[in-house]
Amino acid sequence: MRQRLIYILKHNARIQKLYRVVMSFVFRVWGTFLPIDDKLVVFVSFMGMGFNDSPKAIYDYMQSDEKYKGYRCVWAFEHPEKFAELDTVRIDSLAYFKTALKAKYWITNTNIERGLKFKKQSQVYLNTWHGIALKHIGNDCPGRMDYNFDTVDYLVVSGDHDEKVWKSAFNADERTYLRCGMPRNEELWLATEAQKKELREKLGIPENKKVILYAPTWRDSLDGGKSYKITPPIHFDAWKKELGGEYIVLFRAHHQTTEILGVQYDEFVRDVSDYPMVNDLMIASDMLITDYSAIAFDYAILCKPILCYAYDYETYLAERGTYFDIDDRYPNKSCRNENDLLTRIIKIDYMAECDNTKRFRDAFIQYGIGATVACVKAEFGG
Repeated sequence: MRQRLIYILKHNARIQKLYRVVMSFVFRVWGTFLPIDDKLVVFVSFMGMGFNDSPKAIYDYMQSDEKYKGYRCVWAFEHPEKFAELDTVRIDSLAYFKTALKAKYWITNTNIERGLKFKKQSQVYLNTWHGIALKHIGNDCPGRMDYNFDTVDYLVVSGDHDEKVWKSAFNADERTYLRCGMPRNEELWLATEAQKKELREKLGIPENKKVILYAPTWRDSLDGGKSYKITPPIHFDAWKKELGGEYIVLFRAHHQTTEILGVQYDEFVRDVSDYPMVNDLMIASDMLITDYSAIAFDYAILCKPILCYAYDYETYLAERGTYFDIDDRYPNKSCRNENDLLTRIIKIDYMAECDNTKRFRDAFIQYGIGATVACVKAEFGG
């Protein structure tokens, strides 16, 4: 039911506007009766779906520094019962909004106000966002003009591309730009071969196998918000026949995807959709296959091959759109069918593709190491 309501709000401009105006007013009035707690921090990652990403990197840093021991850090989750070891609240509940109205510090990779406007002037709002954009996001999507980051105090950027996109997609003010890169990606900049070996052992990957990480992006609902299923046109039995002697595949679905249809998992294709730390999967793998996902930019930091399987390229561009042509800017031209993709994998010039990925990385990412400290210093004033 909740997913259905979110879908309606996203796709009906009138209902969305009425909801935003009325509820923003209600929470602003409520907020006048709730004093600010200068030691309270609220964290939200992926709309309450996980304990991960840049907010977790910042949280972990705070937990390791005595300077922040007196702070109360509250995480908002859809299912707080899964995180008994943390101080939690259920996202979108009255308790959540009360916590947000009282907290001096807001840290998220999506949003805190949940599409509303109730932030107080004295609160400090850090938004790390959750990826460099290839596909249109925010106000750049058809029918969306509701994104306005004018309450954000610090908005993380990873490079020049972000700066342009944030302005159009989020109506962001350049004065809020925190040019440091995403804290979640700092681990990728510092990854080592020893760490890769350790993670492969943790994941149970045989020493004689190379690893393909397949991570397609999210697709919008086709049934009015009841579900967010995808059916990728993939025949993993053919993959196994061609690649099984040399590779295994780690399949990573987008966190908003509710079901993957038509995929059977075995020792060759493993489902890692619920594995909590995507950085582990990127570091442990030898190659990425994706489509329009921001993971391509994250993975580029590692300078390993990236293949784009854009089986629905024309349809996706017509419905969603991208900020640039994939074939012009990605490390290599996209694969439009499964046979092309398999041929590319079989005939890959590994080192040449690593160089292609590095050029792609350098074109879009100018900041990285030191991101976590930069965010903490900005949020908490040094």
